[in-house]
Amino acid sequence: MTDTRPLPEQPGHGYGPYGHAPAPGPQYAEPAVPPVAPVAPPRQRRRDGSGTRRTALVVHTIADVAAAFLGLWILLYLLKANHANVFVGFVEDVADSLSWWSQDIFTMDAESLRVLLNYGLPAVIYLAVGHGIALRLRRF
Repeated sequence: MTDTRPLPEQPGHGYGPYGHAPAPGPQYAEPAVPPVAPVAPPRQRRRDGSGTRRTALVVHTIADVAAAFLGLWILLYLLKANHANVFVGFVEDVADSLSWWSQDIFTMDAESLRVLLNYGLPAVIYLAVGHGIALRLRRF
């Protein structure tokens, strides 16, 4: 579509110096070729390690969830939560299954300290190992 209107005159100009009307201003030029939408190149698989980063995120998240369950069980135990409650029983079962390998490493008279150490140690180990593996995968 072309616009053939003349450009607006400069202020203070009317007729030329010899009494003639000024020449018409420049006209808008018509584009030579109508614009064409750019075509995107075909999508290629990225080779920048995005799958490795995704795997690192999964490992990191699993370690965090495992440590969160163990920490939640420690908190519920120290706050003397009702063991007959379904939620408390579920958290206890998950924490027991996550820390089966570290049960009774620490045997002491204070029950709360025993629970703190026997469930806190696996939580710290899960965090350290999981985050270490995720860090190594991200650098790979």
